[in-house]
Amino acid sequence: MATILIVEDDFKTNEAICEYLKPTGHTILSACDGREALRLFHQNSIDLVVLDIMLPHVSGLTVLHEIRQTSSASVLMLTALEDEYTQIMSFDEQADDYMTKPFSMVLLGKRITALLRRCGQTPPPQKMTFGDVTVDFSGYTASDSSGKIDITPKEIDLLRLLTEHRGLVLTRAQILDELWGADYPIIDRTVDTYIKNLRKKLRLSCIVTVKGIGYKYEAQI
Repeated sequence: MATILIVEDDFKTNEAICEYLKPTGHTILSACDGREALRLFHQNSIDLVVLDIMLPHVSGLTVLHEIRQTSSASVLMLTALEDEYTQIMSFDEQADDYMTKPFSMVLLGKRITALLRRCGQTPPPQKMTFGDVTVDFSGYTASDSSGKIDITPKEIDLLRLLTEHRGLVLTRAQILDELWGADYPIIDRTVDTYIKNLRKKLRLSCIVTVKGIGYKYEAQI
């Protein structure tokens, strides 16, 4: 598991990101200004920083510059500034990624996962076992003691999406956007059908329905 520092001066946004990431099992720290961010960074072993640019006391670009004096921790800039100059400045200061507000929480989570994967924090599982069922994500297959299970690539993609966001609730709209795209003519109930098929084919009890919201994957102990 990784230690992630969220640096965002808007309290509600900061809190929302932290709450979204907590169920992943990572250690989440937060700061609402640049000075506090640097203090926390130097006092802890930080693996990744989500960093706003327009911060009180010390700007995000200055925080990034200071971090790069001593650390190669992954830094994802998350800001309302979308002009080319600011983005170039961020990458010149060795930012690893750049997202603009408003943003998708699911996409932020995916980018964090990708950055942590690059630094070896969260190697993506190519195979997972659910009871006596084994799912091969890279090969898009599933099998049990009786042999191969008939499952579609989209069902595999849905299971992968849920497992990558372990403990986090994904709405039907978020799932549709991730797997089919925002412009694809498909309805929410399609997700329910795919979830039903996954549970039946793979005998899964780890996909939990959150009434009125969506679904989440809970690892079995």
